[in-house]
Order: sequence, then structure tokens, then C-alpha cells
Amino acid sequence: MRNDRHLAIKLRRRGMSYKKIGKELDIPKSTMHYWFKDLKWSNIIKKKLTENAIKISRKRIRLVLKANRIRWEKLKKGFKEEAENEFVKYKSNHLFVAGIMLYWGEGDQNIKYPVRLTNINYKMIALFKKFLLEICGIKKENIYLSLFIYPDIPEIECKKFWGEKINIKQFDKVQVIYGKHPTKRLEHGICSIRVKSSPGFKQKMIIWINLLSESLLNNKVRV
Repeated sequence: MRNDRHLAIKLRRRGMSYKKIGKELDIPKSTMHYWFKDLKWSNIIKKKLTENAIKISRKRIRLVLKANRIRWEKLKKGFKEEAENEFVKYKSNHLFVAGIMLYWGEGDQNIKYPVRLTNINYKMIALFKKFLLEICGIKKENIYLSLFIYPDIPEIECKKFWGEKINIKQFDKVQVIYGKHPTKRLEHGICSIRVKSSPGFKQKMIIWINLLSESLLNNKVRV
């Protein structure tokens, strides 16, 4: 039987947690729980310690969120400056203009998701891939294809078709389209080209779209 219970009670009455008492006296938490579980004054201390811990935790979370928000704002500012500089450099480049226009018309512009463009025309997908590689500097291993096919379309044949036309062998999981017309099909399905990259690239794409559209409306871009 332990002979240090009176010391543990003394420390507990000072408002110390099981963790601190255990560290001080080398007493297991299970032992202290057994000693103090039915003591009203100890339960009151437990409640106060829990409330304080919650307050501290919330404060830390707010500080972390604030720090992350400040960090993200700095990153966005950097992305914006980089995008503006690159726009000046490439604004007269036909491939750059084509890539941005393609993405403006057919791309996913939700900032939460990666850069992704979907179409049934392999030439459009291939041209956007060329834009990604030659203008944006995206590595080929970071470019993936996704296919959307009807139930009666062979998956292997579709992958072969798009893989050869786009010269990309990396595929996401094929999604089968079930609808009112399960046999109304596109011969090779629908293809989506996706970029595995940081959120910064999506930010730049959105900025380029805005800059190009404004410049074209104001007749400032020659193509």
C-alpha cells in the first residue's frame, strides 16, 4: 500500500492536475483516480482545470488560425506578383493565351480544387497539356487524366485512346456515368486533365484569366 497518499491530497488541494502530481510523486493516474473519484472538492478542481484547459486550447487555436491566415495572405501576395510578372512576359505568346482561354471556358475555377480541365475533344486536352508543360513548367509526372464513361464503354480501350492521344499514362480512377440513357455514349468517354500541384498554381491561373480578360476587353493584348 502506498504511503504517499497524503502528499498527493495536499498537492491536489492546491489545484494540481493528475499529470502534475504524477510527475511530482511518480504516482499512476489510475491510482489517483481511485483515490479522488468520490471526493467532491477534487471533482470541483477537475472541473476548473478542464475549463482552464479549454480556454487555453481555444486561445491557441485562434493564434494558430491567425498565423495561418497571415501566412496565406503573404503567399497569395507572392502568387499575385509572380502571376503579374509572368503575364507581362507571356501575354503575346499564342500558347499562353490559348491555354488561359481554354481554362477560362472549360476549366474548374473553384479555388478549393486543383487545376482541372474537362472535355470530349482530345485536341483540346492535348493543347492544354502542352500549355502546362511549356508555359507553366509543370512536370509530366504531376499531370493525371480522369475518364468518365458509360457502362457499355470498355475502360481499357478508353484508357488506351486517351493515353496515346495525350501521351499521359497516369490515370485517376475511372468513373462510370449512370443516367437516363445508359447506352447513349460518347465513343471514348469524357476526359479530364488534372494537375497535381500546390494551391499557388490555381491562384495564378485565376489571376491570369482576370488579367487576360481585362486586357482583351481594353485591347491591350496583341496575338
